[in-house]
Amino acid sequence: MELRIFTEPQQGASYDQLLAVARAAEDAGYGAFFRSDHYLKMGSVSGDPGPTDAWTTLAGLARDTSRIRLGTLMTAATFRLPGPLAITVAQVDQMSGGRVELGIGAGWYAEEHTAYGIPFPALGERFDRLEEQLAVITGLWETPVGKTFDFAGRYYPVSDSPALPKPVQQPRPPVLLGGTGPKRTPRLAARYADEFNLPFVSVADSPAIIDRVRAACTAIGRDPSTMVWSHALVLCCGRDEAEIARRAAAIGREPAELRENGLAGTPAEIVDKLGRYAEVGSQRAYLQLLDLADLDHLELVAAEVLPQL
Repeated sequence: MELRIFTEPQQGASYDQLLAVARAAEDAGYGAFFRSDHYLKMGSVSGDPGPTDAWTTLAGLARDTSRIRLGTLMTAATFRLPGPLAITVAQVDQMSGGRVELGIGAGWYAEEHTAYGIPFPALGERFDRLEEQLAVITGLWETPVGKTFDFAGRYYPVSDSPALPKPVQQPRPPVLLGGTGPKRTPRLAARYADEFNLPFVSVADSPAIIDRVRAACTAIGRDPSTMVWSHALVLCCGRDEAEIARRAAAIGREPAELRENGLAGTPAEIVDKLGRYAEVGSQRAYLQLLDLADLDHLELVAAEVLPQL
């Protein structure tokens, strides 16, 4: 089980805070630093000093870190055109020496779209656009140097593109899709994804979702074992009940609720729960770190959980 750090900067974080977390995660031996891609805070937090752009952040981290992998859970297809997004991700991959991963989804948070003037189509159209974005982005990356790329899309037609620049990772950086949708999500994942992420899904509910994606892979002749399976879970780890309660209170949650719905408890409890996720097929866990000032939290898990995995 690989552990990765997952942050939600729209809740309130500067670039320097994110850099401190990314460097701490790198030094502690985590596999990756990921961030959400949102432009508006959620819930009762202030969100100060305001949102930071995901790919601007990752470009900075590409130069300010050296080993840890970097990515998004998830970039919204509504935020960017696929051609410029392919260029941006390829450039950040070059800047990082080949450490970038693209998590992408249809977009869901209507209020952030209206807050910043971003069109927010109906769900069916958002999935149609996501499918075309995946075709364009992967097509541009995988087109051989010296060849051109064309795509007869309804929303994003592409004609005679030189399909440059190329990412360092070949044939392309890993693409992550995720969610619990029963039909289109598995089909898109089977066709385009290197990794499928289950966000905040319980152990009990995971097998049915994984089975749907496995079936979609089999239906198109893809070996399901070529898919990486992962979960995203809120983290609240402490050496004792007092430390667990303090960390839960810092993020506005209750220890009992976090134990039920997240990855919470003592290091031994965390290891046990990760083992149960591993039993249903999970290979990676994205630890949602909501209190970005608490770097001791990262160090505790690195010292007492990582060695047991």
